[in-house]
Amino acid sequence: MLSSEELRKLFLFRPDITFLNFGSFGSCPKPIFEEYQQWQMKLEADPVQFITVLGIQHLKDSREALANYVHCAPEDLVFVVNPTFAVNAVAKSLNLQPGDEILTTNLEYGASDRTWEFVCEETGAKYIHQKIQLPIVSKEQIIEDFFKGFTQKTKMIFISQITSATGLILPVKEICEIAKSRDVLTFIDGAHVPGQIPLNLSDLQVDFYTGACHKWMMAPKGCSFLMATKAAQKLLKPLVVSWGYKSMYPSDSLFLDHFQIIGTRDFSAFLCIKKSIEFLHAYEWEKVRDVCHRLLIENAPRFCELLGTQPLAPLTSEFFAQLFSIPIHTQEPEKLHRLLVDEYRIEIPLARDGENVYLRYSIQGFNSEKDLDILYAALEKIIQTTSLIEVV
Repeated sequence: MLSSEELRKLFLFRPDITFLNFGSFGSCPKPIFEEYQQWQMKLEADPVQFITVLGIQHLKDSREALANYVHCAPEDLVFVVNPTFAVNAVAKSLNLQPGDEILTTNLEYGASDRTWEFVCEETGAKYIHQKIQLPIVSKEQIIEDFFKGFTQKTKMIFISQITSATGLILPVKEICEIAKSRDVLTFIDGAHVPGQIPLNLSDLQVDFYTGACHKWMMAPKGCSFLMATKAAQKLLKPLVVSWGYKSMYPSDSLFLDHFQIIGTRDFSAFLCIKKSIEFLHAYEWEKVRDVCHRLLIENAPRFCELLGTQPLAPLTSEFFAQLFSIPIHTQEPEKLHRLLVDEYRIEIPLARDGENVYLRYSIQGFNSEKDLDILYAALEKIIQTTSLIEVV
């Protein structure tokens, strides 16, 4: 396994940045990015044949590789540009009625929340944010907290497997099992899952699942997927109506026709999946992830102590992988973020989540103790010289 310094050379980062924000957009390693450019060159060399003939087979090959990686049937998976597209596709397909309820947590991603709120306002349905008590004590506590929001009007459960703002891993397998026993649809937002923790969709009793390949799998930007079981596919309407609708050359799947054939676009990013998986295997990424996780956990206590807060959950792999969010007391998170970026050259997000603010660091293979030391020193100086951070 390569060292963090050797792995960093595989990426395109500017040398003056301490990059602790892989969770937001990630970065495409050089070998995968070069593959991406090669696909784009092939597209431009013969665009008609590539888009209408050759690309269809290439998409099939790529979809099969991804399906094998996440353990589902290839015909149950379609590429989308991002999980937000997938959430819109599902939310706008459901025949929601006034009074119907979509049960979620108070820890969800903002773009997803906005999508459901829009659809519920249009239909008269309700989007229920069930509060999960923090800090978390146990997996059982999460499940108990969550199902307090369940009623006879609950039509769908929508929940993240790894939450964006807090970085917490939620027990979606158990939640899906309970939902299935109550005959309720389930939709899991796994944007941060592929490449960060193992994903076996055949082991989840889930109707819809979306994941991003351009985050921890390190594919080019605009490469994500929507998985829908064959029964759930029948509920979906095309988000974009194009040549795939009532196609003159239909495939065996309306799901693919409606969501894959949506007009002219550069789908080169989708075709890099095999290269991404090859990269993960070649550089022993399972071992890399283990090193990242240990680095994250070992450093968490000192950051919580510095900021006068406590971890959001027990420091184990049950709740954390490569993302760690630290509660931070600041009245001006946007100003603090700009200071960290502009003066200290540290790329790290500060996320508002209701009344709470979290400083979230991501650990990827190229990160080292040195990166966290730089962050620690910057926060220490900011505490000493400004009023931006309040240490309680």
